[in-house]
Amino acid sequence: MLVQRHYRVARGPGARAGEIDLVMRDRDGTLVFVEVRSRAGLAQGGAAASVGAAKQRSLVFAARHYLARLATPPPCRFDVVAIDGERLEWLRAAFGAG
Repeated sequence: MLVQRHYRVARGPGARAGEIDLVMRDRDGTLVFVEVRSRAGLAQGGAAASVGAAKQRSLVFAARHYLARLATPPPCRFDVVAIDGERLEWLRAAFGAG
């Protein structure tokens, strides 16, 4: 179930610190932070490979900001939706917050 689209965290005036494409809730109550990446093809590793360490840190920062607003944060995970040309792959628990 979709909870929110394009959750943004600003570091200061005009400086973004992080953005989460989709915040969703799984059937078991897990909050899922989803990064959606699209590439025309598999050059340079494709869409999934473009979610490197810096992007992961940015997503974790934004997720922590989002979770801090909640009285009791639920379990959560980070998924990646990778679109390479016509191929779509949903990678559950693509990376961790640690």
